[in-house]
Amino acid sequence: MSERPRVLIIGAGAAGCAAAWSLARSGDAVAVEVWEKAAVAGGVASTQRWKGYWFNDGVQGGAPCYANTFRLHAAAGFEPRPVHMTVNFGKGPTWWNNYGEKLETDLVRQLRPEIRRFGQLLERVNRLPWLYIWVPIARLLRWHGFSKSFTNLMVLPLTALFFGTGNQTPKVSAVIVARVFLDPHMRLFAYDPDRLLSTQPLMFAFDALESIYTAMLKHPGIERVCYEREACRLEALPDGVWVTDHNQRRERFSQVILATDAQTALKLLGSGATFMERNVLGRVRYFHDVTVTHTDEAYMDRYYQMDPDRRTDMYFVRTDPVDPSCIDMSFLLSAYQEQLRDAHGEPLPLFQTIFLNKEERHRWTMDEIRRDQIVLVRWWKQMSHEWRHFVQVVPFVRFIQGGRHGNLWYAGSWTLMNIHEVAICSGLAAAEACGWALSKQTGKSPIGAYPFERDADASRFYTMYAKTAYGSRFRERLRNARRASAATVEPLQPSAPGTAMES
Repeated sequence: MSERPRVLIIGAGAAGCAAAWSLARSGDAVAVEVWEKAAVAGGVASTQRWKGYWFNDGVQGGAPCYANTFRLHAAAGFEPRPVHMTVNFGKGPTWWNNYGEKLETDLVRQLRPEIRRFGQLLERVNRLPWLYIWVPIARLLRWHGFSKSFTNLMVLPLTALFFGTGNQTPKVSAVIVARVFLDPHMRLFAYDPDRLLSTQPLMFAFDALESIYTAMLKHPGIERVCYEREACRLEALPDGVWVTDHNQRRERFSQVILATDAQTALKLLGSGATFMERNVLGRVRYFHDVTVTHTDEAYMDRYYQMDPDRRTDMYFVRTDPVDPSCIDMSFLLSAYQEQLRDAHGEPLPLFQTIFLNKEERHRWTMDEIRRDQIVLVRWWKQMSHEWRHFVQVVPFVRFIQGGRHGNLWYAGSWTLMNIHEVAICSGLAAAEACGWALSKQTGKSPIGAYPFERDADASRFYTMYAKTAYGSRFRERLRNARRASAATVEPLQPSAPGTAMES
């Protein structure tokens, strides 16, 4: 057994792979090991196969602000493909879109005065985030006299699209909604005072995600990757962390990074969880959603505004006519993923419909999708983005990092918000914090130092995340330690893109 400090990363999703890769760059300074309960890497960023094609299932792509994600994928030899995001909301009299003037609808013309007032309200919220972080978006709109039509047909469907929040959308913090419109580093859509949305924003479609994260874990600095090995219990002690797997095998590690969801992390800690860990991890709320991948065009025509001559539409959002706070979403996967083309280069009719929150399944139309046209049914556990998360969880994550003995770290999008870039940054930050702790113990130069410091966009987003999840003073200690070190680390040598997932 190696005499080097051993670090275990539990979970090989985006956060876990980022942490493993970053630590592995430190060469033989640390022995990195990864346990993943599934048979493949990637977590929710999964890749499936259908009729000789592959398609990404849980995650499709990212916005231009995903600089750390793109950097990390490039290090593994994969580049994203630029696309322009198009969305259809509603159907018939409730239809609107982001095509601008050429496809302006009656609903947009009717609600234009409220669209303009909404922009003014967003500016106010963005100026006073400390005041509005507590306020759910639906309540804010009600306080300011916005109509139910504007709230239910425009703002809530758009917010649900941003965050996949479905029936919990009315409870999303107003500050988070304002940021995705106005923050220059987090903005997904440009606000239009006449149409709310009028442009097709630049996005980037990911390559085969299973291939990307599998390639990342093949870094020579990673000592062992154990697929289908589930951690069941851990005990953090002053001299290390003992981890027991599903076969009751028990091993000791110097440091552990929990790149899991919050519920799994709390379950692993068991009775050994501290008061703060129980309160922070226990307050992360999850909902169970299901996605149905299918080829049922009749179903799509029935519930969404479909145009057979316009196969570039990517996203479709439906508001329940009985309860407008309930929202379903669908995607045309072939509009996002260019490999899904027939012999003539035409997009294949492969759709994915997501039904949100199984407690509301009596409202779902899932049973109307023809069974013989269903390709895949997959259940997901989705964290809640309601305002309580940003008040009761996010500000306190920093106080559980390191655990009781400075050897237990937390990564995953739940530490801030559920987007892929946050998952990546959480893994890189956990690696840096863990490496800093090891450097203090061993006296060696910083291990797992943040790798993209020279990229201003990547570093800016990472710094924002690290200050939130670890505290500004701790982040500054990491930065000073990195600058003081003249040591260099070897980057991951890129592999040939696309070789691991041939269609």
